Amino acid sequence: MTDWTSLRYAVADVEGNGQQPPDLVELAVLPITDGALGEPVSWLTRPPRPITRYATSIHRITDADVASAPAFAEIEPDVRRALADRVLVAHNAHVDLGVLRRELRRWEPPEVFDTLKLARRLLPGQPSFKLGALVTALSLDDGMPPGLEPHRAAYDVLVTARLFIRLATRHDGSPVSLDELRGQTGNQKPGGTDEAASLF
Repeated sequence: MTDWTSLRYAVADVEGNGQQPPDLVELAVLPITDGALGEPVSWLTRPPRPITRYATSIHRITDADVASAPAFAEIEPDVRRALADRVLVAHNAHVDLGVLRRELRRWEPPEVFDTLKLARRLLPGQPSFKLGALVTALSLDDGMPPGLEPHRAAYDVLVTARLFIRLATRHDGSPVSLDELRGQTGNQKPGGTDEAASLF
């Protein structure tokens, strides 16, 4: 039976400007190949509309921080290369997927795994399935490289990747099969309450 390590993944996290629909201000992508984490890459990008005060209060990115950053069109080729032919992994994936689809016209990942849905199925009994709560419960930030902070794309993509690998690995260390992951992602069972998803 084929296990999850047979596919190549791109774990992604986006940070937005608080507008509706949100414009991208930061993106990080971390590859997983043969079950092993690769090196993450992140980009700041200058959005066409200002960053709201509320969004800045969450991710601490200001208009001044992105004033000299490239527009998305300038980094688009690099982003497409980072995502090319890789299964997308994200926490509350429809949010990240929505932003990426708007920015990357005619791009579509071959498959999507949502660690929020996977955690609800595979970690029943958690009081919350928000990323920050799971980071604390599972110690996903142990040994975090210096300078990374929650709600910034580079931090969030790393803990999401660690969460995905944790969910895709059995207690005995063996990999979960792709059939198991695929069968469970669409089967959300009760296991805690979260606020409605939002992107800042």
